Amino acid sequence: MSIKTGAQYLTSIQDDREVWLRGERVKDVTQAPGIQRGAATLASFLDRQVEPEFEDKLTYVEDGERYSMSFLTPHSTEDVQRRGAAYYQWAKWSNGMFGRTPDYKNASVMAFAAAADFLNQNHSSSAPTNFADNMRNYYHEARQNDYILTHTLVNPQVNAQLAKEGLSSPEVALQVVGENADGIIVNGARLLATLGPSANEIEVFPSTLLKASQENIPYAFAFSLPIASKGLRLVCRDSYDDGKPRFDTPLAARFEEMDAVVIFENVTVPWERVFMYKDPLLCNQAFAETNAVVHMMHQAACGKLAKVEFIVGLLCAMAHASGKDKDLNVKGQIAEAMWAAETIRALIFSAEAQAEQDRWGMFVPKRTPLDTSRNIFPRIYPKLIEAVQLLGSSSLMATPCEADFSGEISADIERYFQLTNLSSRDRVALFRLAHDVSVSGFGSRQVLYERFYFGPPNIMASIYYDLYDKDEMIGRVDNVLNGI
Repeated sequence: MSIKTGAQYLTSIQDDREVWLRGERVKDVTQAPGIQRGAATLASFLDRQVEPEFEDKLTYVEDGERYSMSFLTPHSTEDVQRRGAAYYQWAKWSNGMFGRTPDYKNASVMAFAAAADFLNQNHSSSAPTNFADNMRNYYHEARQNDYILTHTLVNPQVNAQLAKEGLSSPEVALQVVGENADGIIVNGARLLATLGPSANEIEVFPSTLLKASQENIPYAFAFSLPIASKGLRLVCRDSYDDGKPRFDTPLAARFEEMDAVVIFENVTVPWERVFMYKDPLLCNQAFAETNAVVHMMHQAACGKLAKVEFIVGLLCAMAHASGKDKDLNVKGQIAEAMWAAETIRALIFSAEAQAEQDRWGMFVPKRTPLDTSRNIFPRIYPKLIEAVQLLGSSSLMATPCEADFSGEISADIERYFQLTNLSSRDRVALFRLAHDVSVSGFGSRQVLYERFYFGPPNIMASIYYDLYDKDEMIGRVDNVLNGI
């Protein structure tokens, strides 16, 4: 198959997967209100991969087959830049509002496969399988079938104190409860599978905060499974797509990607789908040592750039509509958003330009600029949304529905909702978009999503501090103190 069309994708998720939404089991996710329009949007993105305008930007050819660019193993700085350009193109289609496009997890699968020998370190003697071969084989399978992947990293917690100690709550956490000739048997729950109901497969990896201890051995594993696996159940949050016309909810009607808690009820994971097992330390090191985290940061940073550019465009459009784009204070507020966009752009450029070959033979973007991006964006984005709220003010509430323009009071709507530079209909459309970004449930979810995209901000900042190359700078201080 190699490159999956939108129609092929939608057909591939019409199976017996167990998805629950609003108290009922979903019969067909491609037809389910609250899920179907997001899946249709993703299908439209997949179709663009083979359009003449995008084919060479989004795909590459290897051994006569064409694959998604996010599966390309980078062997040069140019390959890293090609991957970044593809990430950015994918993100612009949703302006960063569809966070879990397939390229995110493809980047992870590619990196783990290229560094697969790492997975065979300290191999568990009880596992009748070769973890490195499993990972390589899965990469080829995912690439050939152009899988849409979701993932989970975090166990739910009953006891917060255990979480602080790096331990799991056995009552609810996903854990191995047995093994047999077929594979390992897992039971429990995981948080939080974005796009889970509409994905082909789920990648289940341990959190990088898994404490290396005997108590954590039952929780130390990595595997992948089809969403339709027996015993696997997804419990969705309520949908932000309530079926309204696109005019009324221009983002939620297209980009609802759905988040779900994943419950595993004594699910058998075949040995050939297991990538790590019974080694908490190895699990804890995996994303960093394989550089999967860096490739994932690269994709994320490109998505954040598209998102902040969109907010800049929205702020400028709002200011122009009301004539406020002549106000020095408003210009200053929007300039701060522009600085954010150019900061993220510069960090991506720096990371790509300084790409280096790692010990696995891959070229990897420089980590520090991307790590900087992933630490500052959770702090930037809520401020950007606040800027939309402050600039929009009451206009974010003066937003009648599309139906009002054809109803009995349409003349009033046309007269009283116009602005200096916009007709009433265009004004309402613009501010309904701003409302969907900054006030609606969809918009609020985006803020929460960005705050915790890679984990708790305090932990991410602490990791950044530990990894930062401080010695040369400290040395310069010492030189001054020593009179050098």
